[in-house]
Amino acid sequence: MDKAREKVQKFRQREQRILDAALALLLEHGEDKVTVEQIAEAVDIGKGTIYKHFTSKVEIYMRLLFDYEQALADRLKDSFKLAESGDFAATARVYFESRIADPQRDRLFQRLEEKIISLNLAPEAIEQLHQIRNSTKDTLNNMFERRIEEGRLKRVPPYFYYAAYWALTQGAVELYHSRSFRPLVEDMEGLMNFIKDIGVHMGNLDPVRANQPGSGGKPQ
Repeated sequence: MDKAREKVQKFRQREQRILDAALALLLEHGEDKVTVEQIAEAVDIGKGTIYKHFTSKVEIYMRLLFDYEQALADRLKDSFKLAESGDFAATARVYFESRIADPQRDRLFQRLEEKIISLNLAPEAIEQLHQIRNSTKDTLNNMFERRIEEGRLKRVPPYFYYAAYWALTQGAVELYHSRSFRPLVEDMEGLMNFIKDIGVHMGNLDPVRANQPGSGGKPQ
């Protein structure tokens, strides 16, 4: 490896260490208590080195949000290929596994985004983030429409499914953090898996029912 390429690789590796350290600190302490100094200390670099990668703490937060949203979009794109090959539950499975797999991170990112928007700290970056999300939403809605026309999903407006996916995952994340509800749950992991299973099978029509009149599927 030549020196220029090695330098770029080390730069990217250090940048990822900064992001990983920032995420760990945010999960442990919350967004209001984490400083650039703490992040630098966790990575064992100087504060000035942080600014070689990011202009501000807000930019670090936005990069975490971008990476999260892009990773979900990329996983969903891969799942579309599986769905077209016959694994029709792949997309729902990926969506719910991604969103509910780490409720603490999901809740943290929601708070970060809401705070950045409310303070108008990075409007252009927020717009780019929403473009990624809207592209994912449009692709999902197109997939829902195809599954409906194939008679595999109940016939409702396709966006009903996207909205229901969001509502179910949002509710699961809130439930996970609920101080009043949590003491009633003996097996939180089992409950999260149960909710994921509900999401994966949401609106599914079995082959027989899908062809019955009034089922929402295609008539024979």
